[in-house]
This record gives sequence, structure tokens and C-alpha cells, in this order.
Amino acid sequence: MTTELPEGYEISTDPARLDRPLVHRWLAEESYWAKDRPREKHERAVDNSLNFGLYEAATGAQLGYARVVTDRTTFAWLCDVFVAEPARGLGLGTALAAAVRDELMPLGLRRVMLATLDAHGVYAKVGFEPLTITEKWMLLGEQ
Repeated sequence: MTTELPEGYEISTDPARLDRPLVHRWLAEESYWAKDRPREKHERAVDNSLNFGLYEAATGAQLGYARVVTDRTTFAWLCDVFVAEPARGLGLGTALAAAVRDELMPLGLRRVMLATLDAHGVYAKVGFEPLTITEKWMLLGEQ
């Protein structure tokens, strides 16, 4: 299963390329899941995660972001996936999710999880499926 990144864009896991203030603004002001996240929490999350930046190749401008919390051995949680409004509808969210999948696959993880209210179709395109045995899962914290 492959998903091509549209021409003119690139994805990098280099943390030095991240526009941290921009990513924080996107998440804290424009997302439903990280609304009002304090900057210091954002910084700690970025520092302790595998980060993916989506960039316009010609300018280097950051257009998207995804974060993965993982032990790189058994488990990963994909979160904070965001594509800037002007770049939506171009297949970049799907390409970003595919890049995460492709980066994690060689690790042989037992599971990669995520939660979404409205982007099930994006993640299904790269192989994610709804939980079928929900009774074995439990949660401590917000639903």
C-alpha cells in the first residue's frame, strides 16, 4: 500500500526544521483536540516525540505536522496531525499519514493507534481500521 506525496511537497522528521511557534498556534488555536494547549506542554510533547513536518519544497514553508509517541519497539500513538487550511484537499493529510506509517513499519510495532472525530477516511486510506474488540480497551483520562 503506497500513497504518493504530491509533487512540490516534502516530509521530514528533522526536528530542527519544525516551525514550533506555528505548530503550537495551529494546535492551540485551530484544532479541536489541543485547544488552548499551553506552549510549555507543546514544547515538552514535541521534545519527547517523533515529529513529522510537511513542507512546501520550493519555499520550505511548513504546511503540516504529525506527532508520534512511541517506544519504537511495541507501540505507537499517532496524534496532533494537522494540515494548514490553504493546503487542505490536496491529499497532503493522507500523504502525511502514509509517511508516518512507512516510517513506523520497519520497527515491527505490535500496534499503532490514533483517535479522530472526523478524519476516519484519511486514515483508512493508509490502513487504519476501527477497533473491533472495544471491550478490551480501557482509558484513564478524557474520552
